[in-house]
Amino acid sequence: MALKRIIPFLLYDGSGLVKTVKFKNPSYIGDPINAIKIYNDKEVDELILIDINASKQKRKPHFDKIADMASEAFMPFAYGGGVKTFEDFAKLYKIGVEKVIVNSLIQENPEVIKKVISQYGSQAVVACVDFKKPLFGPKNVFSYIGRKIKFNLNEYISYLANDIGVGELMLYSVDKDGTWEGYDVDIIEELINIVDIPVIACGGCGSITDLKHILYKSNVNAAAIGSMAVYSKKGMGVLINFPKRETIIIE
Repeated sequence: MALKRIIPFLLYDGSGLVKTVKFKNPSYIGDPINAIKIYNDKEVDELILIDINASKQKRKPHFDKIADMASEAFMPFAYGGGVKTFEDFAKLYKIGVEKVIVNSLIQENPEVIKKVISQYGSQAVVACVDFKKPLFGPKNVFSYIGRKIKFNLNEYISYLANDIGVGELMLYSVDKDGTWEGYDVDIIEELINIVDIPVIACGGCGSITDLKHILYKSNVNAAAIGSMAVYSKKGMGVLINFPKRETIIIE
């Protein structure tokens, strides 16, 4: 069976790479350029980098630094964080970013996203959906900017695919982030069945078994790995890492 995409998912705080647990307590990992060079050598399929502070700090993306990263990357490079205007998207595409990942902008100004899709195509925009399950009640969309989202999670997924027209979804479990406990397979599989566009699973991968499960026992198109891509093992030191393909391919 052919191997689906496995994508290192890197978090950037504006100065260096970090890793969070359930979106909290970022730990320093290292320099993004050094990490990208290692991933080049490992011939990864694709690379995602999110600036976790840009929107919170109400600042623009660090275009110069992103340009350096994009020029260093030999693989398709996706970026998200602080992107607010059509001009921001255009500048990112010009400096070598192939896909722009949107999140809070969906709630703030979806018309900008529609304009970008009209100009550059749906494949150039990925919507990241952060979701969590509270102690009581149904799963819901998590908004770190604190804005109430008028849709439930299932409706939100449909809205992004059918009304906004994004080309791909990244479903990111807040509860699983950085835990090494495995993907939230049940919720991801339920959401996949709502839409007809590619889906990236994100949050919780801790083993080759987790990867095989999400890639071959669900209909996802790709799996993002965070902790597994930057640590040697759970509870151990930083090691820019990528699983060997022969350990994941199912004959």
